Order: sequence, then structure tokens, then C-alpha cells
Amino acid sequence: MRSGRSTLRSRQASADHWPGFVDALSSLLLVIIFLLAVFMLAQFFLGQAITGRDEALRRLNTQIAELGDLLALEKQSNLNLRENLDQLQASLTQTSQALADSEARANDAESRLGTTGASLEDEREISSAAQNQALLLNNQVAALRQQMAAIQAALDASESRDAESEAVIADLGKRLNAALAQKVQELARYRSEFFGRLREVLSNRSGVEVMGDRFVFQSEILFDSGAANLNASGRQELRKLAAALLEISRQIPPEINWVLRIDGHTDAQPINTAQFPSNWELSAARAISVVNFLQAQSVPGDRLVAAGFGEYQPLDPRLTVDAYRRNRRIELKLTEK
Repeated sequence: MRSGRSTLRSRQASADHWPGFVDALSSLLLVIIFLLAVFMLAQFFLGQAITGRDEALRRLNTQIAELGDLLALEKQSNLNLRENLDQLQASLTQTSQALADSEARANDAESRLGTTGASLEDEREISSAAQNQALLLNNQVAALRQQMAAIQAALDASESRDAESEAVIADLGKRLNAALAQKVQELARYRSEFFGRLREVLSNRSGVEVMGDRFVFQSEILFDSGAANLNASGRQELRKLAAALLEISRQIPPEINWVLRIDGHTDAQPINTAQFPSNWELSAARAISVVNFLQAQSVPGDRLVAAGFGEYQPLDPRLTVDAYRRNRRIELKLTEK
């Protein structure tokens, strides 16, 4: 009887604990859902902000192009105005000379009036004609001066507009450079995350190191001597690299036009085989083998670039065994197209 009561109490205690466990599990599930919602909202607002910056960047480029066209038109207009001004100045010089000649003729006629009584009437007619011509020339000079003043005012206004346009273009250029610098900083941040992730997955592997903005594999890790086919060890390491790259690429906004550049390098020892007539062919073939393998691991082909440098960019210029080993390498660099 006592045993039956003890069993009953044990079952009642277990039943009492079960609702509390369900409540705790429900609370934990709600917290996880809330965190996922916050993360999705943050991703959405980040995408909206980057899209807005790209649109502003396109508008700035369009405005700079339009202002450049306007500035070219203004400069051509200024050139035409200056040519007209030079022509008017030449015409004014000619008119002034003609006016001086006319005044000289009038003075000469008046002087002859005092000495030649017989031709007084003729001289008076000549003097009257000269005075009329002088009056006409004075009117022409006044009109030319008015035209020159109008042209000068138009030229000053055009130069003022040119100065304003150049100031606007300079400001737009600064904003454009700032936007481009921000893009470079964003790519640098993702490059840092990518290299950090590679350090984690390849930290126990010798012959792999980071040099500045490049991740370097010694060729012996990936290839057998004189060969361009990936060995088993190389494929294993590149699978880790591909996984890290795919993980980081999901975080990079689509408007950042990034690529992973794979550079093949050899040592200075010459090679001349049927398959590889020189180190150029060997370095390029090794870079292409890495690209093909990464593409097979679902890395998009438009995000990969292969290049071969042969023996012409050594890390160590010495002709020693250690230098040869360092110079035989595959370099990875996350950069822009």
C-alpha cells in the first residue's frame, strides 16, 4: 500500500514539472523568433541604404556629365564673344582713325579759308561736309561703344556662370569620390572577414599565410612538382576555402562588383615539357585549375579570375632552394572588377 502511494506521489511530481518545461521552451522559441525578425529587418534596412547610395551616385554622375556639357557650351560662347569684341575694337580703331582724318581735313579747310578768299565758298562746303562726316562718325563710335559694353557685360555674366558651374562640378566630384571611397571601405571590410575566416579554417596548415591583401598557398600544398592537376591535399584545402568564400559572399551586397583573383607563380628554374613549354604555361594552368575547382564547388564563375605570372614576380630574389620554394605559390586576392 505504501509502495502504491509513493508511486502516485512520484507521478504527480513529474506532472507538475512538465508545464514549467513547456513554458520555458515556448519562451525560448519566442526569443529566437524575435532575434530572427530583428536580423531580417536589419538586413532589409541595410540593403535599402546601400541602394539609395547607389542611386545618388548615378544621379551625381548624370549631373556631372550635364554640367560638363553646359560648361563646354559656355566656353564656346565666351570664345565667340571675345572674337566679336576683337572685331568691334578693330572697327572702333578704324573709325577713330577716320574721325581724326576728317577733323584734320576740317582744320585744313578752315586754315585755307583765311588765306584763299577766291575759293571761300568751296572751302565752306568742304568744311560743312567734313563736319557732317565727323558727326556721323561720332554717332558710329558711340554705337560701337554701347555694343562693346553689352558684349563685355555678357562676357562677365558667362564667366560668372562658368565659375559657378566649375564649383558645382568640384563639389559633385568630391561627393563622387566620397561614395567611391565608401565602396572601397565596404569591400575592404568583407575582405578582412574573408581572410579572418580563412585563418580559422586553415590555421593548422603550414605553407599558408596572409601577405597584405593576399592569401598565399605554397604550390606543394596544392600540386605535385611540375604538375597543374590538384592533388588530394589541395582539393581538401580548397573545399574549406570555397566554403568560407560562399559564406562571406552571401553577406556582400550585390551592387559591390567583387571578384576573387587567383594568381599562379613559379620559381626561376626553367621548364620545357610537351605540356608546359615555359613557366608561363605552368603558372597559368595552375591558376585555372584552382578556378575550375572553386567553380565546381558552386562559386560563381563571374566572380573568379585566373592569371599566370611565371617566375617574374618572386617573393625572394635569391637563387636558393628556400627561395624557390617560397616563390612557387598560388595567391588569392578579393578585389573589385
